[in-house]
Amino acid sequence: MKTITVLGLGAGDLEQLPLGVYRKLTNSDQKLYVRTMDHPVLEELSKEGLTFESFDSVYENHNHFQLVYEEIVKQLVDASLDEDVTYIVPGHPMLAERTVQLLIEEKRKGTIDLVIEGGQSFLDATFAALEIDPIEGFQFLDATALQRDQLQYLNHIILCQVYDAMIASEVKLTLLEDLPADHPVTIVSAAGSDQEKITTVPLEELDRNVEVDNLTSVYIPPIDKEKLNHQFFRLREVIQTLRSPEGCPWDRKQTHESLRKYLIEEAYEFIDAVNRQDDDHMVEELGDILLQVMLHSQIGEDEGFFTIDDVIVSVTDKMIRRHPHVFESVTVNDADEVVTNWEAIKQQEKGEKAESILDSVPTSFPALLQAEELQKKAAKVGFDWDSVEPVMEKVEEEWREFQEARENDNEEEMEKEFGDWLFAIANLARHYKLNSENALQRTNKKFRTRLLSMEQETKRRGHSLHDYDLNQLEELWVQAKERHKGADE
Repeated sequence: MKTITVLGLGAGDLEQLPLGVYRKLTNSDQKLYVRTMDHPVLEELSKEGLTFESFDSVYENHNHFQLVYEEIVKQLVDASLDEDVTYIVPGHPMLAERTVQLLIEEKRKGTIDLVIEGGQSFLDATFAALEIDPIEGFQFLDATALQRDQLQYLNHIILCQVYDAMIASEVKLTLLEDLPADHPVTIVSAAGSDQEKITTVPLEELDRNVEVDNLTSVYIPPIDKEKLNHQFFRLREVIQTLRSPEGCPWDRKQTHESLRKYLIEEAYEFIDAVNRQDDDHMVEELGDILLQVMLHSQIGEDEGFFTIDDVIVSVTDKMIRRHPHVFESVTVNDADEVVTNWEAIKQQEKGEKAESILDSVPTSFPALLQAEELQKKAAKVGFDWDSVEPVMEKVEEEWREFQEARENDNEEEMEKEFGDWLFAIANLARHYKLNSENALQRTNKKFRTRLLSMEQETKRRGHSLHDYDLNQLEELWVQAKERHKGADE
């Protein structure tokens, strides 16, 4: 097993090459391998009589960079079986050089001996060219594997390895997810050399009429946080400010209890937007629901009990645990099996069984929904009719009991019996696999449409509904029903 020595060529021309590296190269009697000949220093060293074997052909044989790097490392390891090898890379060996990282892995396996020596980082020259100080906050990312969620726009950002127009285009599309098309970005090529070129263009022009090569990076300067209101950290910051001593008196005085009604109201308003298929209002109402989540979380943080981070990790962990068919190797055949697994995992999470099978049905649920859920829980332990006929009989029985209470002019009993009748009606719907809430909402919508149509008709005649007696209103109702026949049935 021989030794592989890695040397860096610096960022640009021969003037950037450290003297020690230059001497090692010019005095070496080893075979000199280079990742790519596309570097200004190699052209000048070739004039001095040095010869190199490059891996440029490997790039042509593979569609993915990772495969290219793995093939280069394999060839280097094979070459080092018989002789010591010098491997030369652009820039500094420990900066944005995947092949060196793979060689380090081989060293840890005991496959090779590895020596990593000098080379000037192109970042030094880039910082100087852009006149920026990374201590202000700095991100250095690989453009060939850029993910939107990596980007922290409050920092200086440099994207390296913008090899060609295709990578530049992918970078542009990723940045456009957060930045406007006219946002300025700076292209830096061969920083610190006599070929250095710095060009600032609108983001939309990044892949148009701009020269890029293997010495090209893209720089995005820090962005004012006020321009990042679509990002989560800004929402959290705004809520913290509202709840702070310098914030809003109304927000500061809120408690979990005082906010309860708003969460319910916002949820219903979102459902209303869904029913109208109104995407714009869905966005708005989901924002209002998120606001309630953030306010409750900030109250929890202010009181020292929990934060929004606890909320997020709770639901993230739960989703992973309860979807083993996605995140593990469990196999499911259909959605019903997913639900069965979900319930089993949920019960396992809770440990000891609840005192009652009804404990998981919140008493704060709307009455109709609560009735359905209570009936479902009872059905799971066998307390349910096998067919719909006795359910129908129960509906009729409860209606008779309501009529008796009405005839006796007993208002309290009427309310009780009417509740029993509604409960039986909900049970009937469940047996027919109908959603009681949806059914009633459908009727509400139909009534709303027809009554609105009646109002519009009376206005067209120069009147209002108050000007008509019951018989005339019935006639208007029939007309409205005919006008909207089919549309609201």
